[in-house]
Amino acid sequence: MKLNGSCHCQAVRFSLECRQPYPFCRCYCSICRKTAGGGGYAVNLGGDYQSMTVRGEEYISVYQARLENASDGIHTSPARRHFCSKCGSALWLWDPRWPELVHPLASAIDTALPVPPERTHLLLAFAKEWVEPDIRAGDKLFDGYPDESLEEWHCRHNL
Repeated sequence: MKLNGSCHCQAVRFSLECRQPYPFCRCYCSICRKTAGGGGYAVNLGGDYQSMTVRGEEYISVYQARLENASDGIHTSPARRHFCSKCGSALWLWDPRWPELVHPLASAIDTALPVPPERTHLLLAFAKEWVEPDIRAGDKLFDGYPDESLEEWHCRHNL
């Protein structure tokens, strides 16, 4: 499926091919919550990085999150979160560890997206107390990361 997306001020527009277009995965981690906002979570899709075209690249800023863990201390994430430098809209994430993939935020997509038959809520352990996840019958819940990939989820649902 071809997806078209943009920032709020329209300075950045992009398109890409996406084999997994269902916006089913809601992330509650502090990075997604603070950089993408929304309902206290962000919804990421999976797309083909090689198919991506961008207009307005001069308006793109990149943020790499600072991470802290017991074994490494503080370090910078290799994942690159792309934003519009004019309006601040979160657009997509690209990670050099998986260079063939790009993860646009569903909130930046202008193309009508299909409604998922179930949703996965991940990193719920990091949801703030004011966040009330909209959990429906059949949704999968994870305090950490889910046990299946975007592609596996789509295959399980024959999508």
